[in-house]
Amino acid sequence: MRRLLCALSTALLALAGLVVLPPTPAHAGIDTQKLGGRYDGTATNVTFRVYSAHATRIAVSVYAAATGQQEKASYVLTKDATDVWSTTVSVATLRAAGVSGTVYYGYRAWGPNWPYDPAWTKGSQIGFGSDVDATGNRFNPNKLLLDPYAREISHDTAIPDQTATDYATGSLRRAADTGTIAPKGIVLAADSTSTGTKPTRAFKDDITYEVNLRGLTRNDPGVPAGVRGTYAGAALKARYLSSLGITAVEFLPLQETQNDGNDTDPTSTSGDNYWGYQTLNFFAPDRRYSSDRTPGGPTREFKAMVKAFHDAGIKVFTDVVYNHTAEGGRVDPADKTVYPLFSWRGLDNPTYYSLTSDHQGEMDVTGLHHTFNTFNPTAQNLIVDSVAYWKNTLGVDGFRFDLATVLGNTCQHGCYSYSRTNPATALNRLTAEMPARPAGGGNGVDWIAEPWAIGSGTYQVGNLPSGWSEWNGIFRDTLRADQNQLGVATVTPGELATRFAGSSDLYADDGRQPWNSIDIMVVHDGFTLKDLYSCNGKNNNQPWPYGPSDGGSDDNRSWDQGNIAVDQRKAARNGLAFLMLSGGTPLITGGDETLRSINCNNNPYNVDSSANWLTWSPTAEQTSFRTYTQRMIAFRKAHAALRPLTFYSSGDGNGNGLGQLDWFTPGGTTPDSAYWSGSGNHALAWRYDGAELGDTATAVYVGYNGWSGDVTFTLPAPPAGQSWYRVTDTSTWAEGPDQVASPGSEVALGGQGTTYVLHGRAVLLLIAK
Repeated sequence: MRRLLCALSTALLALAGLVVLPPTPAHAGIDTQKLGGRYDGTATNVTFRVYSAHATRIAVSVYAAATGQQEKASYVLTKDATDVWSTTVSVATLRAAGVSGTVYYGYRAWGPNWPYDPAWTKGSQIGFGSDVDATGNRFNPNKLLLDPYAREISHDTAIPDQTATDYATGSLRRAADTGTIAPKGIVLAADSTSTGTKPTRAFKDDITYEVNLRGLTRNDPGVPAGVRGTYAGAALKARYLSSLGITAVEFLPLQETQNDGNDTDPTSTSGDNYWGYQTLNFFAPDRRYSSDRTPGGPTREFKAMVKAFHDAGIKVFTDVVYNHTAEGGRVDPADKTVYPLFSWRGLDNPTYYSLTSDHQGEMDVTGLHHTFNTFNPTAQNLIVDSVAYWKNTLGVDGFRFDLATVLGNTCQHGCYSYSRTNPATALNRLTAEMPARPAGGGNGVDWIAEPWAIGSGTYQVGNLPSGWSEWNGIFRDTLRADQNQLGVATVTPGELATRFAGSSDLYADDGRQPWNSIDIMVVHDGFTLKDLYSCNGKNNNQPWPYGPSDGGSDDNRSWDQGNIAVDQRKAARNGLAFLMLSGGTPLITGGDETLRSINCNNNPYNVDSSANWLTWSPTAEQTSFRTYTQRMIAFRKAHAALRPLTFYSSGDGNGNGLGQLDWFTPGGTTPDSAYWSGSGNHALAWRYDGAELGDTATAVYVGYNGWSGDVTFTLPAPPAGQSWYRVTDTSTWAEGPDQVASPGSEVALGGQGTTYVLHGRAVLLLIAK
């Protein structure tokens, strides 16, 4: 009903002339309009090209410095039939004007709400009509505008949320000129830095490590001080991640973000942006993460980092944020005229942002009060071109999309309506123009979605289009509840089995496979693995260096295990075992291999401190956990049965008496319907037929005891002539560096009918030999 009302609302507004319904966006190809400020092939001329359907005049201003100076010259652009404004200026002309080195530039734009008047001068209101007109235009020539297609930018803005600044419009700061302070685009020279050879590994075979790039090495004494927290520093960790068994590193956002002010007060989190989810530009690598911040330096250093990971056989994924921008929502909640304006909004507000039905405000399905207009063909072109640039030029192998369901919107203004199948959505355009990596490996993109946003209709776990893998929040919630809410939450063996086997209920119906389920227990957004099992609730309002942070979920399904340290570590071993022994593709969070803690802060997005950076001096217990992690990863990589290409089939396909995947009660019998649905049943076992699944082991057996006390498991039959051998038991009695047996040192247990007492809240892993 909500979707119908949205559609009717949009149709009525269109009839009233307030909304222009777009045609179905054609597959425009990639970078066909050549937008941005670019040198020609001989670096003789610079062409500036920018899109605006609603502007009536645009001029480009060129600068010899990033800040503190007025422009050296301005040039008026000409509009063509495709609403692209452009001009070409020779390098000789720029030099004569005083731009003798790096070309810094920005745009000034006029439109229906502020028509051009020849008498206008910077800092004046001559020509002003209104801050916003009936169709949502917010042009203001006093605001120097950053090119959405700039390949690098000079510096960050300084826009504290809910605070008036020189970037604000409205009566508050309408006449404040930003030319000397605004971030500017940089015209980059050609660069030949190699990104190496991209791995072609199938996504099902990946082990992903999610981490903040700065936090990876900022606190690492093994990295030279001058490159800690940078792309160059991260490149030096490729060998470590490879030794851990990681095959893909997934960095939190690396596009230029609002974070230069993080160190203004090193002992405060106020206004800090550590995670990087406030994007200033969709093309530029973040300068703060570069040890070389000269023009072109961040791009070169980023590409060199990618090559270092590629040389180690590791894919590079990056988190991207196209659902909102750092341009921000309304500065004054009581005044619809006061908005920050430094890029998209000042060039073409109705094109780049999803507006309310009256076009005076902005839609909010991100929780940040400004949603990007992902159904507009031009805004989609920007997204597609940006992703293609990071893929083709910067060498990135895959992308994790923050609040990805916003990119499935089929409505521009006044409503939100998600569609999985509409080919005109940004989600479907991306995979149509840059196909997903084939299931068995090869060239292509690994597409990863956070399958939810904020508000009605945005939670779409299991409902992303073909070609997309998803963070499986249901896997996370089910297993957290089973571990930490015994006697409170209801989790049946049937639900556990569905999650362990790859969540066919979510992905099989639309042709996707178990590896499209990205199995997660924790991610950056929430508790660390240690804190999930050490904290009964969030503690975000604590002093530096652990906080304070606002927000954070209250539904963590966490538990401190009775505040018993050995049980906390055991629970963490179980959580990691769930990831490595399930049919989906596992993701772990940076530092979880050494039980990193942020002291129960479950939303440390603004904590740019040593407490939130990875620690490289682990205790003995942490070192043991790292060894456990390393060996469990190695076990998964060695056993194809755990990495199925398709969902497990029923029956005995090779006549050896074993199904591809067989389920058992602790007593060794096949569960009946009563057992599957029994909320009081807290133990389950399963066996993979390695011979049928191409495994090096003829069979693999897993037993899980979710009960608080001991449970006796009766082992099923191994393949003929073989016995079961123990690889690991996560119980506290086995804790230590050899908790996971090295290949060849597994302990023999026996054959069919052998009993094994598995202590409370533990996982047993066996192979047949």
